[in-house]
Amino acid sequence: MADYTTFVSGFLAAYAILVVAASSPGPAVAMLIGIASEQGRTPALMATFGIATGSITLNVATLLGMGLLLSQASWVLGVVRVAGAAYLFYLAYGAFRKALQPPNFTPANVSPRAGWRHFLSGYLIQVSNPKAIAFWVAIASVGATHGGDAFVITAFVAGAFAISMICHGAWAVALSSAPARRAYARGRRWIELGLGGFLTVAAFRLATSDR
Repeated sequence: MADYTTFVSGFLAAYAILVVAASSPGPAVAMLIGIASEQGRTPALMATFGIATGSITLNVATLLGMGLLLSQASWVLGVVRVAGAAYLFYLAYGAFRKALQPPNFTPANVSPRAGWRHFLSGYLIQVSNPKAIAFWVAIASVGATHGGDAFVITAFVAGAFAISMICHGAWAVALSSAPARRAYARGRRWIELGLGGFLTVAAFRLATSDR
């Protein structure tokens, strides 16, 4: 019987990066702010489902791509790990900079539309989002599923979908109320500081990992 406990640490490391990716403001969150504030919670949750589906599309694509590369050259994992760590350091720098000089963050204008259109908008904005793509490359570099069977890969993908849905769904629910939007605006400086600190630690651990 396979010992799946050996994958726990990799899962936790990859999921920690994903939580940051799904929780931090970006194009998808800007769209959710527009939908939640203008059209309500249900349309925002439909867009969230689209975002989570797009995230899993990127997840599967990076897993397949990394698997193919690793089967050809084992050194590729080290290269991608360094690149992922460098990008996380870059994001940490950006978070610290925004904490010192918070930029204006305005909701994206979204016209009323059917639920499936909100889903499609969420899906398209996620699969075309450079930030999301780069995060998934960083996650792939952790090698959480490397050497795992179909069960390991399925469990990882399912967990990643749940995290994306929960994190973006939390934005959709919270941003449906004006008090929550005002509270986020007041605490954004500390949120960015915390995010920068987490990203710095994650980048260092990724760069020095021998997994």
